[in-house]
Amino acid sequence: MKRLAFIFTALVVSFTAFSQTHYEGTISIGGKAGATLSKVNFNPTVEQQMLPGMTAGVMFRYIEEKHFGLIAELNLTQRGWKEKFDDIDYNYSHRLTYLELPVMTHIFFGNQRVKGFFNLGPELNVMIADGIKSNFEYQNAGGIDYFIHDTRHVEQMAMSISNRLDYGICGGAGLELNLNNRNSLLLEGRFFYGLTDIFPSHKTDVFSSSNSMTIMVTLGYFYRLK
Repeated sequence: MKRLAFIFTALVVSFTAFSQTHYEGTISIGGKAGATLSKVNFNPTVEQQMLPGMTAGVMFRYIEEKHFGLIAELNLTQRGWKEKFDDIDYNYSHRLTYLELPVMTHIFFGNQRVKGFFNLGPELNVMIADGIKSNFEYQNAGGIDYFIHDTRHVEQMAMSISNRLDYGICGGAGLELNLNNRNSLLLEGRFFYGLTDIFPSHKTDVFSSSNSMTIMVTLGYFYRLK
């Protein structure tokens, strides 16, 4: 089902983006940067809170005259999760750094000065780094008194990432301010839902799912080439 959802979204993006080719389009390039909040959807559940991070990248946009266009990006994005502990001074976070390539349908509306927009499409990610920060011996968490008397899962703390290639669906909305005919600023909020598990998910494995979920808020700049 996950693969079907990804393929369906990709087909929708391709159809929408190229079905308007009889209109004369505009081409823009730009950059963006912002903050992320992420977690991992574990099943069975792992107690966690959102892990803050950053994202930055470059953008390419082709826009049609009738409110439709296509956006492709290449971003460096931090994801991962942070364990939640109650009534004890423990800290554990696992940060995953990805190169991500979203390709999205761009739908916009408004006037020459201010526009609202929606973006939706598939995204392909390659993990290039991961790191753990902890103030306790997480490799032996099962032997610590606190965890012995707790019902939480601790296996994920020491597990190595098995899937470094991730794909999913992203969607966002925002506002664009046109400074003049060539330059514009945009503010966007976006959500990414991963369709690939970072840990093995067979029947004999600890987790049946471990996919990423990320909220991103970015400020971007576009320069119109054409």
